Amino acid sequence: MCGIAGYFNPDQNYAENPKQNFHTLSRMINTMNHRGPDTYGHTIINSCCLAHTRLSIIDLENGRQPMSYTKDGNTYYIVYNGEIYNYKEVKKTLLRKNYTFETNSDTEVIIAAFCHYGPGFVKELNGIFAIAIYDSMRNTLYLYRDRFGVKPLYYTKTGDTLVFASRIDTLFEYPRVRPCIDMNSFNEIFSLGPAKTYGKGVFSGIKEIKPGEYLTYSPQYMTSRLYYRIESHPHTDSYEETVEKTSYLLEDSIRMQMISDVPISTLLSGGVDSSYVSAVCSHFLPEDIPLTTYSFDYTDNAVYFQANSFQPSEDRPYVDIMKDYLHSDHIYLTCSYTQLADLLEASVDSRCLPTMADVDSSLLYFCGEVAKHHKVTLTGECADEIFGGYPWFHRDAMLQSNTFPWTMDISFRKSLLHPEFAASMQMEKYIAKAYRTTLSEVDILPEESPLDTKKRQIAYLNIRWFMQTLLDRMDRTSMQHGLEARVPFADYRVVDYVFNVPWSIKAKDGVPKSLLRACAAKYLPDTIMNRPKSPYPKTYHPEYERVLANRLREVVTDTASPLRSYLNIPAVLKFLDEPKEYGKPWFGQLMAGPQMIAYLLQVDYWMRKYML
Repeated sequence: MCGIAGYFNPDQNYAENPKQNFHTLSRMINTMNHRGPDTYGHTIINSCCLAHTRLSIIDLENGRQPMSYTKDGNTYYIVYNGEIYNYKEVKKTLLRKNYTFETNSDTEVIIAAFCHYGPGFVKELNGIFAIAIYDSMRNTLYLYRDRFGVKPLYYTKTGDTLVFASRIDTLFEYPRVRPCIDMNSFNEIFSLGPAKTYGKGVFSGIKEIKPGEYLTYSPQYMTSRLYYRIESHPHTDSYEETVEKTSYLLEDSIRMQMISDVPISTLLSGGVDSSYVSAVCSHFLPEDIPLTTYSFDYTDNAVYFQANSFQPSEDRPYVDIMKDYLHSDHIYLTCSYTQLADLLEASVDSRCLPTMADVDSSLLYFCGEVAKHHKVTLTGECADEIFGGYPWFHRDAMLQSNTFPWTMDISFRKSLLHPEFAASMQMEKYIAKAYRTTLSEVDILPEESPLDTKKRQIAYLNIRWFMQTLLDRMDRTSMQHGLEARVPFADYRVVDYVFNVPWSIKAKDGVPKSLLRACAAKYLPDTIMNRPKSPYPKTYHPEYERVLANRLREVVTDTASPLRSYLNIPAVLKFLDEPKEYGKPWFGQLMAGPQMIAYLLQVDYWMRKYML
């Protein structure tokens, strides 16, 4: 994994002033060093400047970027962040077409594929990526992002100059690009946050290449195209055929994503998703190489844990079962409540935006610990979105809501905002527009029942919104420490197939994720197979809540706080004095009372950092 950045103006020749542009590229690189701590590079070609920081995973010696490739007298240049899991298969095809290669890297395969297939080449790739390719003969820049937005790619325009980067703050290193916010930004933060509208960078004028999209900027035009979208199709496979095909796709995805020239590991929570990924990895590893697994927990959580409908059990007992079952080289990682609170600001730094509060800051800490020993880890992320594991797929009230089911009621968050400010945002209207826009993208099958149509729509909402939020979290927290986190459940072949599987199979006999459980049966013990869903853990230590409350009290009494004027201060202080509800989330399953305090602290820090 890496960080990429650059800028392009078809009417400029940056080679005429190399010193100034190398200085700008160096500043951009400095903001991305953590994403690629091994090496860095930059280059200037006519109207285009490219920068790259590298985390070496494939072809450690020869995969340096920016990289060039010459074909038929034209030279193409690339910077790229990600992994192409089928690059060897693509390379074989290109070799048969008389393409030659000087490295064993997937980067060279990407640029050769571009030469052969043209701008639509990206359809040939299976992987996670953000790619910039400059065609020097045509003086044209292309920006690509993977199908589900696992890898980030932001951009902005200043005059006729397009600036792009893996991180938002990298864009601010380019002259004349400054952090600004407007009412839409506030709606993204307070109405939709910590999710955000795909394609938007929250800051005014900042956009992102959408998942499954590529942008072309030439002297004649700038345009964006979707090369991938999720489509609805009738499902004709029997139950047995569905289980068999899904099993094949999942196992093949995991096997492909084990590709690496450095050792791999997995994140193991003891749930079905991560246990399945770990078990398949262990199966495909050579017998003499034990799998390294990592689990996360909080100091004294066994003492303070409070079971509730969203988090019915602790992870540790199930982790113990799985690590013994796999005979894995297991490492237990724990985080204290003080570390959790102190990393809330670093979490904002990692994303350049407010995050999922301690859900992000804890993962940031844990990824830092994993990165001390491994560069690559596989995760169970995205299984719930794809296989229907969340409660909003199964609870009538959530199914029938005409809004995002993970934020059905915004009255709590709205009550903490200054009434005039909240009214000026028209929060409900903003949310409704985002909701309707997403639903308009879903293909409806006329033969489906209204209930199945609703579940199809919720599945699509999950993939476009909730899954994207968790993918953002996974990328930023891992890459902040130079750790590559892979997500085999997000293989587009798996998503395409399972999206169209009827719910009578996906949740056979009313059992959530029964299709996935059927696929995992040959790899997992019954105790794990039958475990109810329990989401990413959070701390229940009472001191954590007290630390957060004291910090937010300081914010609301600090006249220098940029957030203070937007808050309903009496309501916030009353909230801080009340017992917090852990079993009534305000976002998803994880963000309850303490996480609202942490989120507001993050918003305040974010506004201070960028002087908003």
